[in-house]
Amino acid sequence: MIGKLREEVDVIKAESLKWKEGMDRFAVEKEVARAELSSTENQLQSMKEKSSVQGRRIEEVEARLASELAKAESDAKKDIHARGFDLTEEIKRAKELEADTEALASDDDDDDDNGDDDGSKRGSESGEDPDGEETALGDI
Repeated sequence: MIGKLREEVDVIKAESLKWKEGMDRFAVEKEVARAELSSTENQLQSMKEKSSVQGRRIEEVEARLASELAKAESDAKKDIHARGFDLTEEIKRAKELEADTEALASDDDDDDDNGDDDGSKRGSESGEDPDGEETALGDI
């Protein structure tokens, strides 16, 4: 009976030794996982800080560029006006001439449709003065 009990004790000791080894292995794995987690957290925190710094730098650069662009535009406008290159009136005149040209072209099309088969045009429509001299569009 004592031998049988000793065998049972040996089996229990062997099982408890396996359980202890398993617990030790899990404790080591747990410490490795904690170390990896801590390292990952540190890397993440570092990346967040770098990202935040880069974000602030980007915002500063964008603000500086916007300011420089506004200043450059303002300087360019002052420079254009100082040199007398205010093209507003010239653009307005060009648009008026364009509208006049379109109106003349429309009149020419209407004349062609009115049975004017000989192809002759009045002097003012063909670019000639009534005297027979040609005029440039810029003189109109």
